[in-house]
Amino acid sequence: MENATLPQESKDSLASPFSPNEDLMPRIGYTVLAIIMAVFSTAATILNVTVIVVTLRHRHLRQPLNYALVNLAVADLGVTLTGGLLAVVTNAMGYFSLGRTGCVIEGFAVAFFGLCTVAVIAVDRFVVVCKPLGSIMFQTRHAVAGVAFSWIWSFIWNTPPLFGWGSYQLEGVKTSCAPDWYSRDPGNVSYILCYFLLCFAIPFAIIVISYTRLLLALRHVARLQMSEGGTTAKAEVQVARMVIVMVLAFLLTWLPYAAFALAVIIDHKLHINPIIATVPMYLAKTSTVFNPIIYIFMNRQA
Repeated sequence: MENATLPQESKDSLASPFSPNEDLMPRIGYTVLAIIMAVFSTAATILNVTVIVVTLRHRHLRQPLNYALVNLAVADLGVTLTGGLLAVVTNAMGYFSLGRTGCVIEGFAVAFFGLCTVAVIAVDRFVVVCKPLGSIMFQTRHAVAGVAFSWIWSFIWNTPPLFGWGSYQLEGVKTSCAPDWYSRDPGNVSYILCYFLLCFAIPFAIIVISYTRLLLALRHVARLQMSEGGTTAKAEVQVARMVIVMVLAFLLTWLPYAAFALAVIIDHKLHINPIIATVPMYLAKTSTVFNPIIYIFMNRQA
C-alpha cells in the first residue's frame, strides 16, 4: 500500500503542467493577459465576421481575386475562436484548465487555422498582374484551387503531432499550446525543422518573390499608362499596397515567434524567461485583428 501513494513533491510535479502555477508569473500578470486577449479577440471576431458578411452580401465583391482574402478572414476567425478566446479563459483562470487532450486540440486548431493564405494571396496577385501563364485568365477554378491548397497544406503539416511525429505542448506561461519547440527528441526536432521550412520559410520566400515581381511589373505598367491617366495602373497599385501592408503586418506579428522558435531549436541550451517567451506567442495571436482592418480600409472595391 505504501507504493500506491506518491510523495507530495511528486504529486505536485505531475500536476503542475495543467495546474495553477504562480511561480511562472504573478496572478495579476495572467489577468492583464486575459484582458489584452479579450480586447483583441473581440475586435478580431467582429472585424473578420464583417469582412465575410459584407463579401457575401455584395455580389461585386464575390470575385475570384477576393476568394483568398475571404479565406484569410475565415482562417483568422478560426484562430480567434480556438486560440484567442480560449486564451482569455485560461489566463483568467491562471492556468490551462482543459488538460492534455484540450492542449492537443487547441494547439492543432490554432496551427491549422494559421495557414499560409498570405502566400496564396501573393501568388494570386502575381498571376493576375504579371500573367506568367500567358493569355490564360485568372478564373474561379484558379482561386478555388489556391484556397483548397492552403487548407490541404496546413492539414498535412499540422496532423503529424497527432500521430507521434512531433507534439503539442504548453508554451510560455502555460496558458496556451503549440508545437513543442523545446524537446530534443530527434523525431520532434526533425518535425519542427520541416514545419519551419515548409510552413514559414518557403511561404515567406514565395511572398517576397511574388511581390518583388509584381511591384516591378506595376511600375512598368504605370510608366506605359502615364500618358493615358494611368487608371488601371493606379487601381493595381492600390491593391498591391493593401496586400503588401497585410504582409508586413503578418511579418510583424509572426516573425518574432518564428525567430524565437528557431533560436530554441538551434541552441537547446538557450533559456528564455517564460514571460518573455509569451510575448511573441500572444503577439502572433493578435495578427487576426490587422488583416480585416487592412482589407476594409484599403480595398477600394468595397
